[in-house]
Amino acid sequence: MIMNKRRAFSLIRLSTLIFATLVFISTAIAQEKQAQPTTKWEGEIAAFDKLNQTEKYSGHSILFTGSSSIRLWSTLKEDMAPYPVIQRGFGGSNSPAVLQYIERIAYPHNLAGVVIFIANDITGSPNDLTPTESSENFRKIIRVLRAKYKKQPIFLIEITPTGSRWKKWSVIQEDNAKLKAICQQEKKVYFIETAQHFLNEKGEPRNELFRSDLLHLNPEGYKIWSALVKAEISKRIKGKG
Repeated sequence: MIMNKRRAFSLIRLSTLIFATLVFISTAIAQEKQAQPTTKWEGEIAAFDKLNQTEKYSGHSILFTGSSSIRLWSTLKEDMAPYPVIQRGFGGSNSPAVLQYIERIAYPHNLAGVVIFIANDITGSPNDLTPTESSENFRKIIRVLRAKYKKQPIFLIEITPTGSRWKKWSVIQEDNAKLKAICQQEKKVYFIETAQHFLNEKGEPRNELFRSDLLHLNPEGYKIWSALVKAEISKRIKGKG
């Protein structure tokens, strides 16, 4: 009887140890996936550094940063007028990349606000972040920005439903929900809801608003996007440069 109790106790200890080890490994992997530094975008960020030296920007500019939909927004300046803007999108970037570079991108400027759009955390890749990892990175980005920009509004554009990533839409929706919750918790951080405008009556992506890759917006898509973004900015930022 005593031997059986000892064996049972040993099995419980072994099971506990195995479980704790698995939790530790999974946590370490998740942290590494979120925070691993990269040089993938160093060329684009270096180009931004050069622009800071050669271009003059208003001290009341609104910084637009994030992934390629920001980079490809060719009419951003005209769409946001009379608000002055600084365009700093870098293609394919995800939340770890924005977190890595946000200080270098934003800190050289005096800003009236910051607009962020990050759409590459969940793409269907084996390297995808979970919605929790993605949203927590955004929370960290806010912390970095708040170290310098104490009261300026920060806007996060909702991740758009696209035909190319439609199979992951339920996971992306979960991410959007977590991102929205963070915006509601933080002072002067605003979630710009856009997804419903890019879905048809069947609840599917409106492909006519996207380029042939069914991922990036075409001019008609940008018209919708810009109207929604500018309307939210107008509510929060009264000065216009």
